[in-house]
Amino acid sequence: MLEKLFKLKENNTTVKTEVLAGITTFMTMAYILAVNPSILAAAGMDQGAVFTATALAACLGTMLMAIFANYPFALAPGMGLNAYFAYTVVIGMGYSWQIALAAVFVEGLVFIVLSVTNVREAIFNAIPMNLKSAVSVGIGLFIAFVGLQNAHIVVGGSTLLQLFSVEAYNKANGVEASFNNVGITVILALAGIIITGILVVKNIKGNILWGILITWGLGIICQFAGLYVPNPDLGFYSLLPDFSKGLSIPSLAPIFGKLQFKGIFSVDFIVILFAFLFVDLFDTIGTLVGVSAKADMLDKEGRLPHIKGALLADAVATTFGAILGTSTTTTFVESASGVSEGGRTGLTAVTTAILFGLSLFLSPIFLAIPSFATAPALVIVGLYMLSNVTNINFTDMSEAIPAYVCIIAMPFFYSISEGISMGVIAYVVINLITEEAKEKKISALMYVLAILFILKYIFL
Repeated sequence: MLEKLFKLKENNTTVKTEVLAGITTFMTMAYILAVNPSILAAAGMDQGAVFTATALAACLGTMLMAIFANYPFALAPGMGLNAYFAYTVVIGMGYSWQIALAAVFVEGLVFIVLSVTNVREAIFNAIPMNLKSAVSVGIGLFIAFVGLQNAHIVVGGSTLLQLFSVEAYNKANGVEASFNNVGITVILALAGIIITGILVVKNIKGNILWGILITWGLGIICQFAGLYVPNPDLGFYSLLPDFSKGLSIPSLAPIFGKLQFKGIFSVDFIVILFAFLFVDLFDTIGTLVGVSAKADMLDKEGRLPHIKGALLADAVATTFGAILGTSTTTTFVESASGVSEGGRTGLTAVTTAILFGLSLFLSPIFLAIPSFATAPALVIVGLYMLSNVTNINFTDMSEAIPAYVCIIAMPFFYSISEGISMGVIAYVVINLITEEAKEKKISALMYVLAILFILKYIFL
């Protein structure tokens, strides 16, 4: 049955491997169940309802990825897009969250049209192979950086960023934390990186997942020993699951279907819509390219088979996610953790989707996993993604320089889409001026993309 549905033998994988990969992907993504509600709550939305919407959107989107494309990629409301939703559109521009949801809904509909008409696929296929490898490397550095930040190993300081110290952390965040909350979590995260690294070297099956669980377990021991002292006011919560409210599912009623289309034809609304479209489009493409390259799913021409299905899953999930009451649902780069565990088919995605569904009932357990426990996974996965740097042709500087620009832009500008934008612009401009473009037969779409990206930086 499973073999027929997911073609496991054809993809050189097994049920056990796929399930383990799905669990791993879920564990590295579970933080979104806690983070997304807190961010959207800043926009005035009901936190419990957003939790339910987040879990349902992730479950639906990831299941669609399995059905439409048979790929091991997971979807959930995206980081960055939720911050733009809450802090820019609602708080900054003064729009209601209902109007912001309407923008996400319209974005999803536009994406469906673009996916069905092959526009998104054409964009994906137009990107040169070296640039695709660079995207994978850039994403690796990006998610490693995210992991270091989540663990507070890296904090803001006088040098923009600096190595953790309690004093530096307090200064950067305007708080008065102590060793017994922030300090011990940094030590645990560093221990988690070393433990996960040892498991990887020893080639232990499920090494990343075990790394997460062991790090979390060490944190619980520290809490019992009094080394870790929870301080909710500072964002350091108990590491033990809280069952005081039982296993009931928070109601969707406060946010379900509350889209408001008043003023959608205004210039501001179009700008908001374009911003959602742009970021989601290229974050998704970047993630698909990067993770697919790591899984060796790209063909000889650097194309991803069945990409239409993957893009359509993303688009439909965004549309239904908006109705449920959450920001843009997109393909998660953390899918790379499951791929690194051997996930190659939709069975990985189905496993992840089921766990997102179960999280509705077991939310106290999943929400108890702290960011310092998942951070080591992101750092190690970053290493896996970085390995694709060997596929970049550094002997041809017209290929190497744009790839380099793409790679460094992602972590430095904290955006996958910015890396793609700058990489494409650099590729077209350098090859055009050096007269390499004719020989390489750069696609017309690359020129269009470069122009659009340049216009974006000028006018937005």
